[in-house]
Amino acid sequence: MNTKSKSDSYAAAGVDITAGYKAVELMKSHIARTKVPGVMSAIGGFGGFFELDLEGISKPVLVSGTDGVGTKLKLAFIMDKHDTIGVDCVAMCVNDIICAGAKPLFFLDYIACGKNVPERIEQIVAGICDGCVQSGAALIGGETAEMPGFYLEDEYDLAGYCTGIVDKDKIIDNSKMEAGDKVIALPSSGVHSNGFSLVRKIFNLDTVSREEISKPNEKLGGISLGEALIKPTRIYVKPILDLLKKVKVKGISHITGGGFYENIPRSIPEGLGAKIEKKKVKVLPIFDLIAEAGEISEHDMFNTFNMGVGMSVVITPDEEEAALNILRENGEDAYTIGEIVESEDKIQIV
Repeated sequence: MNTKSKSDSYAAAGVDITAGYKAVELMKSHIARTKVPGVMSAIGGFGGFFELDLEGISKPVLVSGTDGVGTKLKLAFIMDKHDTIGVDCVAMCVNDIICAGAKPLFFLDYIACGKNVPERIEQIVAGICDGCVQSGAALIGGETAEMPGFYLEDEYDLAGYCTGIVDKDKIIDNSKMEAGDKVIALPSSGVHSNGFSLVRKIFNLDTVSREEISKPNEKLGGISLGEALIKPTRIYVKPILDLLKKVKVKGISHITGGGFYENIPRSIPEGLGAKIEKKKVKVLPIFDLIAEAGEISEHDMFNTFNMGVGMSVVITPDEEEAALNILRENGEDAYTIGEIVESEDKIQIV
């Protein structure tokens, strides 16, 4: 730790640079868990270094993604729970690039806060590192910005960036998709990190007390509303990477904001559409509660939330069972929810 760098004038303005040094020291053990072959840099420098291993990759293509956690952060503030929100940040990035078949290599984070509380920053970064371990990515750098007067003292924003790699000839581009292919669902853990502006409005989360949101809820199987909502986004990288090695995947969609109607069509070519059977979708109790409490139409629910499906995969019919078995062996309770049909309408939910 740098013991000589200290500015009383900067501290008087609300920025404690020594807190930043302490936060870095606290997070080092978490970051060490994410180290993978290729990492060349230590946290604290001006850049993150990663040496590419291109063995077995004839035409390397780098795929990058960036995202934040959105207003789910408000829930973390209310519950004073900061050790899982980092998983959400990683998930929103790595789940996107895996849709192209890209293996995540490294991740960087950006935390902006009103007051740098090292122990809270450590919790946030611990969650980020959990997400990196789950996805096989290394955390090779980041930035913590203390911005008094811009953010409230107990609030912060969080964003991330990841880069992955895929062989050009193995990029999933939906060009081989055809009518009759099957749409397989990978279950979500809950609301994930999308639709929280609506969730906050429905449940008055900006004014509700921590005690109220922590009460057991029978409609949620006895867990509290807060517990159900704060569950981190599921990371699908390792199951999908294993699937890609063993069967031909024709399309992948990460179901985020915009739900089924916006995200499933993104992996489908012109002239084809996904026909999804509603009765086959295993809707989680939290979505039934949201629909009931907010009096939200079925269409709007499927157009806002993942409804219990965090990712969908398109597989040829003769590999459907093999794909389901591979995903289940990887801990995913995968199941078929529909098929690809000839249609000018990219998605039908029937």
